[in-house]
Amino acid sequence: MDEDFLLMIPGPIPVKPRVFRAMSMKILPHRGEEFNKLYMEQSERMKKIFKTKNDVFILAGSGTAAMDAAIANIVQPGDKVLCITSGKFGERFRDIVKAYKGLVIELKYDWGMPINTEDVKKALEKDPSIKAVTMVHNETSTGIRNPVAEIGKIVKNTRALLVVDTISSLGGDNIEVDKWGVDLCASGSQKCIGLPPGMSFISVSQKAWEVIEKTDSTCYYLNLKKYKNNKYKAPYTQPVSMTYGLKEALDIIDEYGFENWIKKHEKMAKATREAVKSIGLKLFPNDEKTCSNTVTSIKVPDGIDGQELVKLMREKHGIIIAGGQDHLKGKIIRIGHMGGVTEKEIIVTIACLQMALKDLGYNTELPSILTPIWKL
Repeated sequence: MDEDFLLMIPGPIPVKPRVFRAMSMKILPHRGEEFNKLYMEQSERMKKIFKTKNDVFILAGSGTAAMDAAIANIVQPGDKVLCITSGKFGERFRDIVKAYKGLVIELKYDWGMPINTEDVKKALEKDPSIKAVTMVHNETSTGIRNPVAEIGKIVKNTRALLVVDTISSLGGDNIEVDKWGVDLCASGSQKCIGLPPGMSFISVSQKAWEVIEKTDSTCYYLNLKKYKNNKYKAPYTQPVSMTYGLKEALDIIDEYGFENWIKKHEKMAKATREAVKSIGLKLFPNDEKTCSNTVTSIKVPDGIDGQELVKLMREKHGIIIAGGQDHLKGKIIRIGHMGGVTEKEIIVTIACLQMALKDLGYNTELPSILTPIWKL
């Protein structure tokens, strides 16, 4: 495998060498006191990232495992769930609800369009029997940031639980689980936290526990009651090496300063947006105020094949960016700027993007510093 590439997709992200070094340490027994002390310390540290006093559990599995756990522990056949969908991962929540035989009430928006909070309020008023509301904070498929805080205020005054996917934003944007009234918050390791894929996190509010305790869950491995009742918050074998990596990744964030870490993501996002606009490209979100802090979604210019552009970036420049998903395939590209990504990676990516576009016939004037490089 060719290892000489720059990974600039919206997760998984390039992992810091010191995190890999930590993960290579000798395996401790997973039921020993030394490891379990380390494991529970990381669980507590994650509460700072979620900004919560609620229970936080570490799960072995990607972010989708946490999404699955959130639904499996509260939804029984016939339960009504309001699923807000405006992209691929909002639709994933919808599909998980269907898998557990919940009754989906879908509040559907075109991909890239903002969510109207009044629609949520009206849906809950129309049907007070709705048990939960699902949504995505940072829709990776579109580069849109959704109004969780505003929707949290609406859901808080109902019987419904607010279930949120923060997989591509936790650690890279301001997430305030307690203040926003998020009852079940799912996230993953492979994005802003700075780990490889394979670990997920979920926070659980007291309101959620009251529902979970009354729900006859049909899942086994992701049964949150088992995690709560286990002395180590881990009824099954923990991902030992990933736990070493999590400690190191959280140490990096602490050394940087958590609020500064989030501000870094804001700066990288703004710089990326301004850079792509400077070469004549248009952002995919209709309103820039809704743009993500961790992934920038860009419209492919007319006459350019987006899939060819992604391919050329990889084959000629050694840079991996993401294309669009489903009906947006070939129509948008997505650049991730999360975790340890710095301005250096952004500069290289945008410069190579402009040269790749020129190769494909896009009318753009390269800066004088790039022209001789493009002619190579």
